[in-house]
Amino acid sequence: MAYDEHLADRINTVLKSKKVRFEAKKMMGGLCYMVNDKMTVGIVKESLMIRIDPELMESSLKKPGVRHMDFTGKILKGFLLVDPTGIDMDDDLEYWIQLCLEFNPRAKSSRKRAIGAPRVKSKK
Repeated sequence: MAYDEHLADRINTVLKSKKVRFEAKKMMGGLCYMVNDKMTVGIVKESLMIRIDPELMESSLKKPGVRHMDFTGKILKGFLLVDPTGIDMDDDLEYWIQLCLEFNPRAKSSRKRAIGAPRVKSKK
């Protein structure tokens, strides 16, 4: 099992109860939930991956079971992991998912490029 399937069922239940249109995609060895074609919430092994407003990161890190997401060895801005102790109760899981959904309209969408198209760096 690459990710916690029970947690996936719990996330599905929350999103459906909120009448959110979503797509679950397997990626990065886990499961990612896309809302409006944007990575919103996910599962990495048994932890909940959340994408929240970067302004809320410091206060969120003070909550039980929350830690930086450093999937590539680098801390990803706006992404945190919540260990099972921080999402044991359904209310806690719903709290984190709601934060992700609130940020989703302001989150940047990843740019899609045609297969084989070269990556173009933006000039600043």
